[in-house]
Amino acid sequence: MKFTSILSAALLAQSSFAHPGDSAEDTAREVAARREYLTNNKRSLAHCAESLKARGNDVAMHKRRSAMVEQLRAKRSIAQEKPYLKARTVEDSLNTNHKSNLTGITPDVDPSVIFAGNKSCILTPETTEGPYWIEGELVRQDITDGEVGIPMTLDLQLIDVNTCEPLPEIYIDIWHCNSTGVYSGVVAASNGAGEADPDNLDNTALRGVQPSDKDGVATFDTLMPGHYIGRATHIHVLTKTNATLNANSTVSGGHISHVGQIYFDQDLITLADTVEPYASNEQPVTLNADDYVLLGAGDADPFVEYVMLGDDITDGIFAWLAFGMDANSTQKPTPAVWLTEEGGVENPNAHDWLNDGGAAPRPSGAPPRPSA
Repeated sequence: MKFTSILSAALLAQSSFAHPGDSAEDTAREVAARREYLTNNKRSLAHCAESLKARGNDVAMHKRRSAMVEQLRAKRSIAQEKPYLKARTVEDSLNTNHKSNLTGITPDVDPSVIFAGNKSCILTPETTEGPYWIEGELVRQDITDGEVGIPMTLDLQLIDVNTCEPLPEIYIDIWHCNSTGVYSGVVAASNGAGEADPDNLDNTALRGVQPSDKDGVATFDTLMPGHYIGRATHIHVLTKTNATLNANSTVSGGHISHVGQIYFDQDLITLADTVEPYASNEQPVTLNADDYVLLGAGDADPFVEYVMLGDDITDGIFAWLAFGMDANSTQKPTPAVWLTEEGGVENPNAHDWLNDGGAAPRPSGAPPRPSA
């Protein structure tokens, strides 16, 4: 079966619930825009590989990641001699190159074998950022906020696709659902308990912002995401360039240069779903091979690499990904909510979009953000 046929079938199968609040028209427009982008832009950082290696980036990154795993194991009282358990496979139908032959990892293997290089990708652009982006999230590394689940430290590196240099001082905003498929900060019929849980508007769990350091790297302490109807397990990523850090630990100004999503190997997702509270998630599972956004990524490779910190997945995960972006690009996503010092304030232009299953037109703009 040709890739275009796979994509078309997935699109038809999921158009009614592809992303909570997305209509069939939204979905078709999103996939078309992604195809056009991938046709006209570099799909990987292969052209940067030698440049990054020459400047010592690979060595620096494998030392960094190895040290972070040691620190995380020490923090959780996990023996340092535990073997590295690495991502194994991904479906061939996704047109990726995720297979690893590292099946015999032992405690004696040099960490550079595990962590060397950057399996880098360019995250596919989102013409719809999903209806659950919140503007004004806090700058912080730990975004768990008391949520329970599998601990995960996520290490992201930004590379300039034009210069092949790491991008420092870029603010990375991530958000994802909890272990049972519910997003914090949004009250919508398609999200968790919907209108029955108005307090969720002020919930900030599993959302946060971090600046990239001199090596273009930012780290988040979070949890393995769960799943919800119509989408494979994923994390949303947004980058903001030339922004200013405010005294209240938020950022303002600058411009949004990228909106994308990152994914996890199916084996890891399946394993996570065997433990609580993930096992109690009653929402239907969408496999990576059936996710219309992921299928639309073509030969981009937006999957994290990872190691498990111990013998059991509940001991935690260390995941990493380097991805390319154009800092001069400008994206204009619409927030569902603004987070202010008084709590969450819903964007009135987004209310119908969030609650009617996509029947209303997507909001075309937003009123001025309330003062913090």
